[in-house]
Amino acid sequence: MDEFSKYRSPLVSRYASKEMSYNFSIFINLVTEMESHAEDIDFAMAAVEESKLRHDVMAHVHTFAHCCPTAAPIIHLGATSCYVGDNTDLILLRDGFDILLPKLARVIDRLSNFAEKYAGLPTLGFTHYQPAQLTTVGKRACLWLQDLAMDMRNLKRAREDLRFRGVKGTTGTQASFLQLFQGDHDKVEDLDRMVTEMAGFKKSLISSFLNMAYMVTGQTYSRKVDIDSLSHLASMGATIHKICTDIRLLANLKEIEEPFEKEQIGSSAMAYKRNPMRCERCCSLARHLIALLADPLQTASVQWLERTLDDSANRRISLPESFLTADIILSTLQNITEGLVVYPKVIERHIRHELPFMATENIIMAMVKAGGNRQDCHEKIRVLSQQAANVVKQEGGDNDLLARVQADPYFAPILGHLDNILDPKTFIGRAPQQVARFLSEEVRPLLEPYKAEIDVKIELEL
Repeated sequence: MDEFSKYRSPLVSRYASKEMSYNFSIFINLVTEMESHAEDIDFAMAAVEESKLRHDVMAHVHTFAHCCPTAAPIIHLGATSCYVGDNTDLILLRDGFDILLPKLARVIDRLSNFAEKYAGLPTLGFTHYQPAQLTTVGKRACLWLQDLAMDMRNLKRAREDLRFRGVKGTTGTQASFLQLFQGDHDKVEDLDRMVTEMAGFKKSLISSFLNMAYMVTGQTYSRKVDIDSLSHLASMGATIHKICTDIRLLANLKEIEEPFEKEQIGSSAMAYKRNPMRCERCCSLARHLIALLADPLQTASVQWLERTLDDSANRRISLPESFLTADIILSTLQNITEGLVVYPKVIERHIRHELPFMATENIIMAMVKAGGNRQDCHEKIRVLSQQAANVVKQEGGDNDLLARVQADPYFAPILGHLDNILDPKTFIGRAPQQVARFLSEEVRPLLEPYKAEIDVKIELEL
């Protein structure tokens, strides 16, 4: 196709002077020169330039111009600092989510296997951190999984909602690019689309109805985008803090522990200690992740009109630190969930200690079925329960309620059924069935997109 087969502005082809036409022209040799030096970054020179210019982007523009002297006059043409900074941040947010999502999927996978393995193992439930009705070890893990699954859906949605700032100019009007293209609006939109697609923001089946660049911006993209991204990371931090706190509480009861290496030392003074340091680390970092959410909330609130610089220094810290912190705690949690240790005998002992109290209603029901009076039975079992509780609390003894029931002639009609009445599996309701259905219908489908990455082992420096 020759030059006469394409549209040419008459301003250039007929009227403009050669000097002015050249001034607004970009030649292929200039682009080629910049492409050949794209990776030649002299950070030392950039640091010197920034110390003089007090502007990070312009420091790199001057440094790049040193590498590309021919192209120097057109570098950064029509752009603003936020064209560089904001678009880069959006790429980093997108890529950050792409790193975190497979890691979260692996945590969910490991915890799913744990839940399935222990779906039917009865354990004491706790409300107000006081013994309550029984649940199962696997069902409790499903409570953790439910929150993690919610986090995965939130992170995926936040990632899919991200768009590119694109080519918008100094206050978002694209005025400089409209001038470069001599009033051709279509070319400005084409440039915006091309740059957006080159950055990897392309339409998918999910987002095909959206422009992959924000249609309107000020000098910056809306800082509510940062709120949206970091709020879901902070929410995941709350999830992980709760999971690791639960494990720490159970470790105190010696029911469940995080992995503990053969030569690991729990305390420099107390040689017997087995401290849950990995869970403690997760909790410590999760608090930092949660606290970081305050930054984008306040930053968005003080983004005056088209833009102020209140955001710059803060975002350099809050954005990367949120993703780095989320990455660390997910890696640590994967290590924890790959090696959780369960002590069924300890769990069984705790159940035996509390179950007689919990079984009082079942004993009353059995006595009524055997012909007894509900009110009489209730009073009998109340008195015996108080006596047994006194032994436990005042004397430090074991719960002897069952022995007291067996010794009381009133309960003779049901003595042959006590073992069945006190079988822990009769107290867990539909917990095993709930686990199976939850894993099958909600958790496993969520992991399908990550099947190729699910078996990756974690390299963790502890």
